[in-house]
Amino acid sequence: MKRLLVLLLLALAPPAAAEPFRLIVSDLETPLVPNSVMDLALANGYFERAGVEVELVRVQQTPMAMAALQAGEGEMANVSTDALLQMVARGASDLRAVMSPNKSLPFLIASRPEIASPEALQGRSFGIGRVGSLDHSLSAKVLATKGVDISGLNLVPLGQPAVRAQALLAGQVDATTMSIGTWTAMPDRDSVNILIGMDDYFAAAPVTTKVNVVTTETLESRRPEVEAVIEALVLAARDFQNPATWVERMREARPDVPVADLETLAEAYLNSWSVDGGLTREELKVTTEWMYGTEDFQGLRPVGLEEWTDFGPLETVLQKLGPAQG
Repeated sequence: MKRLLVLLLLALAPPAAAEPFRLIVSDLETPLVPNSVMDLALANGYFERAGVEVELVRVQQTPMAMAALQAGEGEMANVSTDALLQMVARGASDLRAVMSPNKSLPFLIASRPEIASPEALQGRSFGIGRVGSLDHSLSAKVLATKGVDISGLNLVPLGQPAVRAQALLAGQVDATTMSIGTWTAMPDRDSVNILIGMDDYFAAAPVTTKVNVVTTETLESRRPEVEAVIEALVLAARDFQNPATWVERMREARPDVPVADLETLAEAYLNSWSVDGGLTREELKVTTEWMYGTEDFQGLRPVGLEEWTDFGPLETVLQKLGPAQG
């Protein structure tokens, strides 16, 4: 009788709460880019509505995010694609990209106002972070599609984007690459020119620079939650594609940022949201080919797409949600 009573009590007891699904991000506050979708999805109930309890684990930069994921301190991590590829090429076999909430860096090329076309850059000075840096190598690819050989420019290593922007304003360089956020923060930006805008930049170099990664163990043991996280981020991205919606949510998350700047960014990001999950085989092929042409990948073995991606969870979500409008 006692055993029967214990079994009855166990049957009537509520189920034990599942552990939160921990999402590792490398932003210490809500960022002013489409990657903000992860913070905003949590703050605005998208994960809860998708049926998953999510906890954000904040670290600094991709190496710490990778280390936290491998140490079991989270179930999913937002990391740079090149870091993932390098780890797989060096022997990691249990990591899979399942989506990209912010696949492209919001880069543009700005110039002095008298430079009206990319061709006019030939022989001019061009500010870069350093030789071989991401802005240098990506912009070389972009300019090549415009008929400009970057080796024919006078490359000036200047370091961080804010420093390069200041050098452009001061007339110390004729052009440079920067993010739309750096552009928005520039004083007197009307005195310089956007030579190649964000959309044109990505079209010329469709490189997926960031992905959300899980381990194969997480895919096996917590796949429904992986799919729920993807669903929440896709639905949030579809909503935030409306500039007014993103501005409204960001005003709450980042009251320190002027509304006018948020509105400028929202319009710039109109085509940047991962409304269908941000992973396509074609863009990932371009990404891999481009990265293996950079210095950081010299001597590393080529890796196949199936070694570092799993499209299954995203495809399941998109079958459920259907394609994004437009």
